[in-house]
Amino acid sequence: MKQGIHPEYRTVVFKDTSTGFSFLSGSTATTDQTIEWEDGNTYPLFNVETSSDSHPFYTGKQKFADAGGRVDKFKKKYGM
Repeated sequence: MKQGIHPEYRTVVFKDTSTGFSFLSGSTATTDQTIEWEDGNTYPLFNVETSSDSHPFYTGKQKFADAGGRVDKFKKKYGM
């Protein structure tokens, strides 16, 4: 392998912003945020909108994180 052309592969914490679920995995994702994990070590934190904890394919049900906001937006748009 050529040296210096590959991104750094490291352990990263991925956090689902809609459910708060976090998991530790290897990745080349870059971020400036860090978090202290359950084992006491500090790892880079990468926020994701959807993970296996919130995606309907894995959960078998639909979750609406902002259902109230959608209704208010609809009422405001159509003057109800």
